Amino acid sequence: MSSEAALTPKRMRLRYSGPCRICDVEILAGTMALYERETKTVACLTCAQDSAVATPSVAVPIERSPVDKDAVTSPEPAPEDLEVFGGTAGASAQREHDRRKDKRETRIRENHPHIGGLILALSDEPQSTRAWAVGAQGEVALGQRLDKLSGSGVHVLHDRRIPPTRANIDHIAVCPSGVFVIDAKKYQGRPRLQVEGGLIRPRTETLMVGSRKQDGLVAGVLKQVTRVSAALAGAGKDGVPVHGMLCFVAAEWPLFGGDFIIDGVHVLWPKKAVEHLQKAGPLDEPTMRQIHRALASAFPPA
Repeated sequence: MSSEAALTPKRMRLRYSGPCRICDVEILAGTMALYERETKTVACLTCAQDSAVATPSVAVPIERSPVDKDAVTSPEPAPEDLEVFGGTAGASAQREHDRRKDKRETRIRENHPHIGGLILALSDEPQSTRAWAVGAQGEVALGQRLDKLSGSGVHVLHDRRIPPTRANIDHIAVCPSGVFVIDAKKYQGRPRLQVEGGLIRPRTETLMVGSRKQDGLVAGVLKQVTRVSAALAGAGKDGVPVHGMLCFVAAEWPLFGGDFIIDGVHVLWPKKAVEHLQKAGPLDEPTMRQIHRALASAFPPA
């Protein structure tokens, strides 16, 4: 290979996340970027266009720790010193709330240019819009608790998108006993397991929150568990147990007991969830880090 060819940046899709050498913003796995052979660093396409990074004679290397070429092209795990971005709890729900709020405000001001501000001041947000903010609050509250476990053998991911859909997973926790897929809910009322039948009729189990049936929440967690299990199998970790959790952060739980399992999904509150995550298990620290990195790559931030 000629020296000129060796200096030419190569456009490629990153296998693992890494920082842009120009703006220092994390470039997510699966994103197209430029790998610069001379400096062994990567640059995002936006910075590459703005600074003419594709022309080596113009680009001025910025001193920073080199990115191992294997972190870009090799199927092996990325270097351990390349930190995984855990995500921001509740970020996508808050963005959706803000989008709906801004859209409503714009519509009202355009339709009523003289009294639009008064209408907004005297009216409440629609429940469908407010629900996104409430959901974000629940995710943030649980996320803060989970983040406190980061130094005690628990590796957490927040607000991860499920490709190729627009759906997301609130939290994923990797700990010694396996992987936990956690859906945070900020609902009023007491969660309980309603059991019917069992003698003459077939036994049926229903998730109730207050007086409302919420079996759809259980089905949603089970779908997420299936997705995570498939991602682990694709990464060669198909033997790792994956558990589902529904965590109600503001529910009316009883003083004693209260948590239960329905269709394999554990229904509980934040403190109880933390207790489960801290239980001993067969996974050691290096294995947990590999799983954490693989899931971060499979489910990018939402």
